[in-house]
Amino acid sequence: MRGAACFMSYKRVQNGSDVRGVALGKQEAVTLTPKMVRNIAKAFTLRLQRGGKGNKASNVSVGIGRDSRVTGEELCEEAMKGIVDAGPGCKAYDLGLATTPAMFMSTITPGFEYSGSIMLTASHLPYDRNGMKFFTPEGGLGKADIAEILEMAEGIDGSVDEASGGGGHKSAASFMPTYAGFLRDQIVSGVGAGEMPLKGLKIVVDAGNGAGGFFARDVLEPLGADIAGSQFLEPDGMFPNHVPNPENEEAMRSIQEAVASTGADLGVIFDTDVDRSAIVDSKGVAFNKNRLIAAMAAISLRDKPGATVVTDSVTSDALTAFIESRGGKHLRFKRGYKNVIEKGKQIENCPLMIETSGHGAMAENHYLDDGAYMAVKMIIEAARRNGDLAGLVEGFEEPLEATEMRVKYSESAPDGYGTLVVEGFQKFCEGDSAPEGWASADSNFEGWRVSVLNGEGWVLIRQSLHDPLIVINAESNMEGGVEQTMAIVTEFLKDYEFLTL
Repeated sequence: MRGAACFMSYKRVQNGSDVRGVALGKQEAVTLTPKMVRNIAKAFTLRLQRGGKGNKASNVSVGIGRDSRVTGEELCEEAMKGIVDAGPGCKAYDLGLATTPAMFMSTITPGFEYSGSIMLTASHLPYDRNGMKFFTPEGGLGKADIAEILEMAEGIDGSVDEASGGGGHKSAASFMPTYAGFLRDQIVSGVGAGEMPLKGLKIVVDAGNGAGGFFARDVLEPLGADIAGSQFLEPDGMFPNHVPNPENEEAMRSIQEAVASTGADLGVIFDTDVDRSAIVDSKGVAFNKNRLIAAMAAISLRDKPGATVVTDSVTSDALTAFIESRGGKHLRFKRGYKNVIEKGKQIENCPLMIETSGHGAMAENHYLDDGAYMAVKMIIEAARRNGDLAGLVEGFEEPLEATEMRVKYSESAPDGYGTLVVEGFQKFCEGDSAPEGWASADSNFEGWRVSVLNGEGWVLIRQSLHDPLIVINAESNMEGGVEQTMAIVTEFLKDYEFLTL
């Protein structure tokens, strides 16, 4: 590959602040090859050497971890080759099966303090996908950083001598036990009931055959928790039991059934790389999406009264009311966990930044979206409350009805077509022909959100972050309200010829 074609092959694997692609070509053509991973890892290391984000030393150390995907070991080996090829002062450390949050922590934890780290993961995507996330001690790299690294990798790919034999050093390292110890310490200090604070609590963990099995064995059990009945703790990159995704209904049913069948006090479920989580209480109530945000907001506002909670754009009106009832402020921002976190960093008193996907970051934990840390906060509450989490979100109400519709538009649509649709919807809602009882939201950072049914519901139209899609979310507290709202929206969308309704 050379020139523009080469760069396009690298550019196409950028997914916002991550790299993602097809790594196993059984059903689709491979878009993320071992060679590309090697060159991308080398580019990241060279960037660290040259004083890129967070580093000014010529000698750098890079830790690399992976989730349970079947391509993980091969791609890890290739990434390590790229790291050591960057120069004789470059050291690559294979941390083996790890979590995404742990990879960041490896850059700031005494005894490790790597110059940077790479996590090989594609989150909850199918087994044939894989990807890369990058960290320095300052945090995760952003969209512009990834674009720069991919451009550098393209240059490496097009060079005469791609593998120069830089003479760096590679070895294995064990970080996950240290990270597990950090989480245990949080529980011990948070509960304040001695060295076995979880004794008497039965907690089942569903790791979805990803990287989260350590949480049951190395965090909960040593603190006295009964983890019998935990499931899918063993890593299996084919993900044979359910999609490892706390937003997925089948996955949530799986952990709810495990809680019910074992009589557990609590259930915890993670996504593949453990940067997201959800909780199920003893009654089978799921704490994910809006309810999880409400619970975490209650915890945060107890310690930081009057603070702001930043969320993505599709949270419910009931969540806003709940946050305000607890003395907080709710800033509904944009989709994309990086967007949510970066916005929270800009606000003086913002302890919590959290998306309905389950990505939740706290200022007290380095603004890191860590599913295990969030689970720890919920487990501390459960231990303090004798397993009862219902009181934590007393007064919060789920909507009676909710839906999401994703509408594709054709490749022949003009540039900016999604924006055109959103702007058209705004004009429709604010014009003379606006439906009765509809009113634009006070603030719209993404798409256009409207209060409908005289405040008994809402609808939001937005452009997808990464795909040629218009996404419509709607909620209602009236029976049949969502159907009524979506009928109006669908009729409006019929005027846009490039949409596939």
